[in-house]
Amino acid sequence: IEKMGRNKKDIRNLVSNLPYEGLGKTKQPNRYFPGNAIKTTKYTLLLFIPMNLFEQFHRLANIYFVCLAILNFVPVVNAFQPEVALIPICVILSLAALKAAWEDFRRYRSDRKLNNTPCFIYSRFTKSRWKDVRVGDFVKVVCNEIVPADLLLLHSSDPSGVCHIETSNLDGETNLKQRRAMSGICISDPEFKPESFNTVVVCEKPNNNLNHFKCYVEKPDKDKVGTGIESLLLRGCKMRNTHHAVGFVVYAGHETKSMLNNNAPRYKRSKLERKLNTDVIFCVILLLSMCLVGALGHFLWLQALPSGPPYLVPDSNGHLDSPSLSGFYMFFTMIILLQILIPISLYVSIELVKIGQIYFITNDIDLHDDETDRRVQCKTLNITEDLGQIEYVFSDKTGTLTENKMVFRRCSIMGTEYPHKENVKCSTFEHALTNSLYIIYILYVSTCFGGFAAIRLAVLGEPESGEDVIPDRKLLQQISRAGNCSGSQEIDPYLDFFLGLAICNTVAVSMATAQRQRVNANSVSLPHIFTSWQRKPKRSRSILEDLVVEEDHFNPPVKKEDFEDTTGLQMCSLHAPSDTNSDNLSYEAESPDEAALVYAAKAYGFTLLNRTPDSVTLRLPSGEDLVFEVLDTLTFDSNRKRMSVLVRHPITREYVLYTKGADYAIMELLVKTEIPWQKNIAAGTQHHLDCYAKDGLRTLCFTKKVVSYKEYESWSVNRQRALAAIDHREELVMDTAVQLETGLSLLGATGIEDRLQESVPDTIVALREAGIQVWVLTGDKPETAVNIGYACRLLEEEDLVINMSCKNKLVCTSILDCTLEEVRRYSEDPRNVDTTQGISLVIDGCTLTMALSSDLQDRFVDLAKRCRSVLCCRVTPLQKSRVVKMVREKLKVMTLAVGDGANDVSMIQAADIGIGLSGQEGMQAVMASDFAISRFKHLNKLILVHGHWCYTRLANMIIYFFYKNVAYVNLLFWYQFFCGFSGTTMIDYWLMIFFNLFFTSVPPIMFGIMDRDVSAEMLLGVPELYRMGQGEYTFSTFWVSMLDAFYQSLVCFFIPYLAYQDSDIDVFTFGTPLNTISLFTIILHLSIEIKAWTVVHWVIMLGSVALYFIVTLVYSAICVSCNPPSNPYWILQSQMADPMFYLLCIITTVVALMPRYY
Repeated sequence: IEKMGRNKKDIRNLVSNLPYEGLGKTKQPNRYFPGNAIKTTKYTLLLFIPMNLFEQFHRLANIYFVCLAILNFVPVVNAFQPEVALIPICVILSLAALKAAWEDFRRYRSDRKLNNTPCFIYSRFTKSRWKDVRVGDFVKVVCNEIVPADLLLLHSSDPSGVCHIETSNLDGETNLKQRRAMSGICISDPEFKPESFNTVVVCEKPNNNLNHFKCYVEKPDKDKVGTGIESLLLRGCKMRNTHHAVGFVVYAGHETKSMLNNNAPRYKRSKLERKLNTDVIFCVILLLSMCLVGALGHFLWLQALPSGPPYLVPDSNGHLDSPSLSGFYMFFTMIILLQILIPISLYVSIELVKIGQIYFITNDIDLHDDETDRRVQCKTLNITEDLGQIEYVFSDKTGTLTENKMVFRRCSIMGTEYPHKENVKCSTFEHALTNSLYIIYILYVSTCFGGFAAIRLAVLGEPESGEDVIPDRKLLQQISRAGNCSGSQEIDPYLDFFLGLAICNTVAVSMATAQRQRVNANSVSLPHIFTSWQRKPKRSRSILEDLVVEEDHFNPPVKKEDFEDTTGLQMCSLHAPSDTNSDNLSYEAESPDEAALVYAAKAYGFTLLNRTPDSVTLRLPSGEDLVFEVLDTLTFDSNRKRMSVLVRHPITREYVLYTKGADYAIMELLVKTEIPWQKNIAAGTQHHLDCYAKDGLRTLCFTKKVVSYKEYESWSVNRQRALAAIDHREELVMDTAVQLETGLSLLGATGIEDRLQESVPDTIVALREAGIQVWVLTGDKPETAVNIGYACRLLEEEDLVINMSCKNKLVCTSILDCTLEEVRRYSEDPRNVDTTQGISLVIDGCTLTMALSSDLQDRFVDLAKRCRSVLCCRVTPLQKSRVVKMVREKLKVMTLAVGDGANDVSMIQAADIGIGLSGQEGMQAVMASDFAISRFKHLNKLILVHGHWCYTRLANMIIYFFYKNVAYVNLLFWYQFFCGFSGTTMIDYWLMIFFNLFFTSVPPIMFGIMDRDVSAEMLLGVPELYRMGQGEYTFSTFWVSMLDAFYQSLVCFFIPYLAYQDSDIDVFTFGTPLNTISLFTIILHLSIEIKAWTVVHWVIMLGSVALYFIVTLVYSAICVSCNPPSNPYWILQSQMADPMFYLLCIITTVVALMPRYY
């Protein structure tokens, strides 16, 4: 707080607008802050044309063609009619401008709709609009309404001061988040009175961090109350499960956190586009060389003439330009004449092709997930071809390779392991439906506490979600004994363990939202077959005596009308009995781990009934409800790797801290003791954790600490001071958490299963066969990660696995050097030339930190590139991004990163292509990605099939574009040798423009969208084709096409020239066969390149030829003097009546295409 006073430039003071209502704008205290109206449009009506042209001229090609069009207006250098030269560039610029205008108009309509959304502002006392909201206003938001600005929550209709919001519009997460009204600020329950707010709100300046907010409220008595993100309602969130809430506007309009995060789509340049720019430079050099030849030839031709030729008209003074000056002018004339050597429509064609490719990717039925009804999303439109160039894939594990649907499997309590074998078994009842029908029975509550036994049935082989947990019989007996002992509820560690499971989390309990379905859709109700008894026990018995129901008891049929008879016989359905309220609850968890633990506690009778910011209500197996007062929640962070909840026990009144976290983060915080049995508990639990990890389970440790009143009071003062701080608030808050989380007593540990997704092993093997190296970067323990690595075939049984784990940099250096030397020696051994030894590397986070240091980085990269696969364990999000950047920059390779959670965002953004997987952890990864998929297996077809197709199609189309333009423009160049390099043409100007703009523009676009060199089945069956297809666009293929273009242009020009030599035909009669032959050659050249013909191919190819003849015939018929002094009137009609024309078209086209065909 003291630092905040010194750094006033980093904070803002806000007061209520109510006392200043009706005064002028200059007297408003918050007048310097922007309003809530937003404007996301780029242009205005008056400035659209200049701004759009300015943007389009950032593309050098557009500047090039505009300069040439302007140059054509200079009389001494013009090659065409000036107006004609403007047509191509005007068409291209107009199409791009129309596209930009349409997109901006859509943004304008969206802004207008959003700004006029109704809302309730207390200071106006009327229904207002979003654009009327100002900083300092009080805004009321009702259920299912969207929050119009960033609001500091002051009041909620909920008696506990809580409201729930859904942030899916911001981060994609559909789980409800709890927000808490600031306590002690507005004492006006049940109705909120804004007049009572007479405090000053001091908060940080606007920033784009959605997860942090620093603020405190200063009361009139100078008392300061701090708060954070837990009291901030962000613009764009939707109010849920709360009748209404009132907030104070702290940020409005473009200063809100959501708008500051509303960045434009990231622009990425593909590898192919970078190569394209290089080839454009080569074409420019080629163009300048041809123009230089033309200028020099014109100079030499004029020099050879004995006197001035009669067709050169002198100026008004009778003066003719010198040959050198005329040659200089001719250089620019030739640039104008041969300008189409640089394909003006190539960039527009590439954009159209990519749109078509994206359409086919997004509509691929094989990339659609039926379970979630989601299809692949392409969020970055200009790098589709990079999918065909991938060399390294970096993947997260949890939620990416696995389902991220956590199932509670095993636990260890006080050093004793409970394997929950029933959780993986299934019982067969031959009397039900079919002989293969598997029935799971789940028993919730102990009858020894006066409860009842409820049997839930599902057509399942084993539990499919965290809700389906079959209690361990041995553990049930232990809990039964603990519950029967008088007073044991206060001290028994088994009860404490399950209290920790139910309390130590952030799971929200809701009755208003739709209850999740607890059985599969194919579950079958069997009320006419199965029954269970409900009756009060006459004696205290073991839980298993009442809970374990023999199969024979289910055989007698029971009629439906007997459901509630006097004998107590009750029908059993797939849902819990109607007289228990706990089964009507719906849990909203921020992570599947927490939900699995809460459902596990519920399976043993410890049911989480309600959670507020100040209390947690639990139901014990006995049916008794306990309300724990929540004193503070120490939330999870990536540095501490744990979370804690400090509560006051309702029976003992003790201050109890329950903590859960990663084993390595918990074990070092345990209370130091020399008592043998306590040391044995820690050692046994650690052994069980290692076993769980080897089985591929996710592990967590649970602890308890009783905090004295004096310690709590001292700690609470520091905690409140940290929460009220503005500067370094996160560090201070974390320090207070670390201060309390010491001297912990171990309760136990849990093992949660996260199954592999379908076809993950096949996908990894296919990627590896395609020549792609796969790395997995995970935060799990090495034992867990290695187990999953073998399961998904990242690691093979015959692999040589190198394990790198050390604490000292000197040791790390030594291990790295020795390992690298051995690997090099093996690869250089002549006996191993034809062998493919599989080498895999497993490295933990601590060792990776040292390996990424500047002095060891090169050696680590050298080792890693020699490994077939790399598995990095215990890595942080920052380490993930550093690894991706290191490999991309050091090895100069194309990288792809795939992940599903917020911790994968930095890795996804660091790679050349980022793929987000829409799983169980929200949509942050999807929102930051270039492509989004629903299953890891979709990566197989996305890369190996669509990636290959997109790259080969676009690469071949670009090469064809260059070929087409060079082949056509060279006809004009060869003609210059026979016209004195005068810059004249033998083809009409309009037909030259139509040739590239209409006659030959659509076929290459169709080629780039629809061609398939190899079928999808072949690409999936032979992944090696992916690597072979990455050489489509190289330096050699480009220049081979250029040479082919030169050859074809020579044939297309000189065969007709020799045929018409010494004849008296005019220039256009000579040029028309050249134009027609060039069209046939270019179209048939593309026909040779097409690998998969469809009806669309035939229609477009034949349609282009038909369009040429129709337009040329019409133009020749109506254009009498379109291009004076010469004109093309009736030229083509006369040619088509001459058999020589057809003979030339056939012979020349065949000769031109023979090298390409063979």
